[in-house]
Amino acid sequence: MWFISMDDNAERIYFWLDLQTYDGTLTVLDIQNAVNHWLAQGKQVGLATVVSTWGSSPRQAGARMAFLDDLTMVGSVSGGCVESAVLDAGLRSLNEHQPHLLHFGVADEQAWEVGVACGGQIAVYIEPLDMEWWCVVADRLSADRPFAAVTVITGAAAGHKLLLDETGVLYQSASVPIGVQHKLAQVGNEGLARQASYQVESEDGGIFVDVYQPRPRLIIVGGAHAAVALAQMAVMVGFRVFLVDPRRAFATPARFPQVECISHEYPDKALPKIGLTPETYVAILTHDPKIDDPALQVALGGPAPYVGVLSSRRVHEQRLERLRAAGMSMTLLQQIHTPIGLNIGAQSPEEIALCIMAEIVAVRRGRLDLFKPIGELG
Repeated sequence: MWFISMDDNAERIYFWLDLQTYDGTLTVLDIQNAVNHWLAQGKQVGLATVVSTWGSSPRQAGARMAFLDDLTMVGSVSGGCVESAVLDAGLRSLNEHQPHLLHFGVADEQAWEVGVACGGQIAVYIEPLDMEWWCVVADRLSADRPFAAVTVITGAAAGHKLLLDETGVLYQSASVPIGVQHKLAQVGNEGLARQASYQVESEDGGIFVDVYQPRPRLIIVGGAHAAVALAQMAVMVGFRVFLVDPRRAFATPARFPQVECISHEYPDKALPKIGLTPETYVAILTHDPKIDDPALQVALGGPAPYVGVLSSRRVHEQRLERLRAAGMSMTLLQQIHTPIGLNIGAQSPEEIALCIMAEIVAVRRGRLDLFKPIGELG
């Protein structure tokens, strides 16, 4: 994550990797801690949000950057291409207490000046932070529940906001006309149904719908050496991580300080308690049938889109015989990703973790067909 601080005499640039980076882009989740810290200090905060993109834009809609009037910033809206211009407009927004909508693209002279010369175009909405709105957003992020943040970004109603989830409206700006309220609620519910952020035009102006989904989860079964690196990588790309291993010496907070939960129960007990969802990915790394087999019996056939096992082909053939004898169908067993990970020639624990995480991301993004997994090699 970008963290840049400037003063009147010199520019100081720091590169800060936030271990809560989510979905490969910088969202409210990534800047939450910094903004909360600034607000606790009584500072005035501005917010810049990518509301639409075209072509090869380096950031997706929903990417955010927060900033102060001393030009300190956290987050990114373009990976460094237009941040300077956004900060200039951000200072005006803070001074005027008014939002601004900026457009950058290769057809604009300013775009070449600020660095968007790769074919991409972005629109960035800049505003003083609505602290009441932010408190509700921060609470929903902490709850890790889906919600939609809807903002009017052009027209007479620009700046009006509404937050809602499946239970109804959580927040709305004061003095929002009834007609605008209904429109914001409508497009917000549509965004929740689509599970995607988007911009839409209406008679009241342009509207940006930013949809927040629960963070993906990775359950690691087995605290092997590769699991240590895998847990670190998963957190870096925005996953919540859970570790299951009845062997207490392997599964300790000292070895896995970044995981949310460590269970020393066997997987057939632990996995139902953690819960399997369509956003839960399972990596089984123990090489121990007493642990691997119960994990597979619970995980396969459920909603988890990925169940991978660290294994050789010979060992996996023996595993299939055991599981078929236990009554599992070949249809379920064919869902196992093994040998686990993409074939990048991994050897070290860190390289093995990288190939596993790459396969999980490919499955999550629906791009596994572009790669040839290890398990499909002849």
